[in-house]
Amino acid sequence: MSEQEKATKAKTTAPETKEADSSKAKATKTDSKASTETPVEGEVKKVKKSKSKRTVTEGKAFVQSSFNNTIITITDLNGNMIAWSSAGSNGFKGAKKATPYAAQISAEAAVNKALLYGIEKLQVFVKGIGSGREQAVRGLHASGVNIESITDVTPVPHNGCRPRKARRI
Repeated sequence: MSEQEKATKAKTTAPETKEADSSKAKATKTDSKASTETPVEGEVKKVKKSKSKRTVTEGKAFVQSSFNNTIITITDLNGNMIAWSSAGSNGFKGAKKATPYAAQISAEAAVNKALLYGIEKLQVFVKGIGSGREQAVRGLHASGVNIESITDVTPVPHNGCRPRKARRI
């Protein structure tokens, strides 16, 4: 084929493909409009629910203090969690997570999150033997929440673990 034949063939095929593409595009546009305007039978439209924060005036605060970290969880009276915070989530790393200061900061952060729900009174339950126990309770009180009671729920073994078998010599 000569160059002229190639050029005329290219000119004739190019407009055809453009027209075909545009007709396909028009068909898809009209199809999409039709599907959005008329609902299909059996299709249910989703209605967005407005998210409103519930107001909780009384709640429970659980302080779990270990040798490595202190975790504070604030719940309503039914046990549904409202807010939580820990020393690790407040930017303390390594051995600094186990300090009383980190426990106080995490308690204040948990109360600040819970204040958005309108919390006013707390019953505090302390669990564990870490160094941040008392300071976490002080942090809860310093944040402007009334503390009704403080209960220690640390598990204590009644008779301890089963002893090792006697050594035979």
